[in-house]
Amino acid sequence: MSSLLAADPLLNGDIDFEVVLIVILKTVVTLALLLVLVMFYIWFMRKVIADMQNRIGPAKAGPWGILQTLADGIKLFFKEQTIPDSADRRIFKIAPYLSVLPAFLAFSIIPIGGEVSIFGHKTYLQLADPPIGVLFLLMMSGIGLYGVMLAGWSSGSKYPLLGSVRASAQLLSYEAAFGLSIVAVLLHAGTLSTRGIADAQAWTSWHSLLTDWYWSVAIVSFVIFVIAAVAETNHPPFDLVEAEQELVGGFHTEYSGIRFAIFFLAEFMNVITMSAIAVTLFLGGPSGPALGFLPAHGVVNVWIMPIFWFFSKLLVLLFGTVWLRASLPRLRYDQLMDLGWKWLIELSFLAVMVTGVVIVARDQGWNRWVAVPAAFAGAIVVLGVLRLCMPRRAESISEVV
Repeated sequence: MSSLLAADPLLNGDIDFEVVLIVILKTVVTLALLLVLVMFYIWFMRKVIADMQNRIGPAKAGPWGILQTLADGIKLFFKEQTIPDSADRRIFKIAPYLSVLPAFLAFSIIPIGGEVSIFGHKTYLQLADPPIGVLFLLMMSGIGLYGVMLAGWSSGSKYPLLGSVRASAQLLSYEAAFGLSIVAVLLHAGTLSTRGIADAQAWTSWHSLLTDWYWSVAIVSFVIFVIAAVAETNHPPFDLVEAEQELVGGFHTEYSGIRFAIFFLAEFMNVITMSAIAVTLFLGGPSGPALGFLPAHGVVNVWIMPIFWFFSKLLVLLFGTVWLRASLPRLRYDQLMDLGWKWLIELSFLAVMVTGVVIVARDQGWNRWVAVPAAFAGAIVVLGVLRLCMPRRAESISEVV
């Protein structure tokens, strides 16, 4: 039964007390790692934006202000926590945790390194590797909506309810494109396991950057995935869910103290988790060149180098999210919906179509110089027909008037 639930070699065979302790240790380390990453990301975001705006940024709490996030969290722990008289108290208290828990569970299936030995037991540097890892990821990305929706509903106030409804519409608008963008990777890898997808992009030479990693063979899906992931995490420029000047404070208007902080903890957790998933699906995960002058099975090449490459790629993507936050203005709501429904979903379908043609051409031995351009040409024609079928903005306005 254990082999059906997870492909980790630690869980193959008999499960004794020592194995249980290792699983508990991996769980605690994974949670601690994600919390530390959130602290680092918030400090990193403040410092980078401060540099872009010619400011100093956090500088007082800890060296270079690195403990500022911890200080903010401690402060929020001791702030008063209020609950409106009209609120559903039980749901009001549970909602923040329904937002943060899916982010951690989604991060638990991310392979950070390869196969290592812990206390004499072979295991992956990954909390869990279910055979349906990608489906589990999609499930967690959808469940996170419930925390936001229930928070707005249970507050017993109109403005939080409006914010939660808008959050639901935004997530559903980009969930389809988010899922379809992953299909191209699944077609190439032939597995739903995140470990299997990372292993399929194993480093062989510097040509792996262009031939083995899926960002190159599924570049359109990679771009769509990044855009949809940013929108699903309510990250600027898609932060309409918490547009203060429009909805007072969004779905969390009635929250204060640590419950208020948990929602932002969940948001930053989701940003880090989605970036880590992008690294796993499109950028080879922990794969990268080893240090050839050191033993291949030594501690450095087995433990340190995979972790180094994973977090280096993750840092690049996180810097990109900070750059977006500092550079782009917030979209209008109609622009957000148009991008999701009129562009990303159609482009995702067409990307899957082209990927399917490329894979069939490769397996059947067709001439790629004919099949691939023909697939792209067909996709462009289909996209053009779809765009022509959509009503123009002036026509939509005239119908409303």
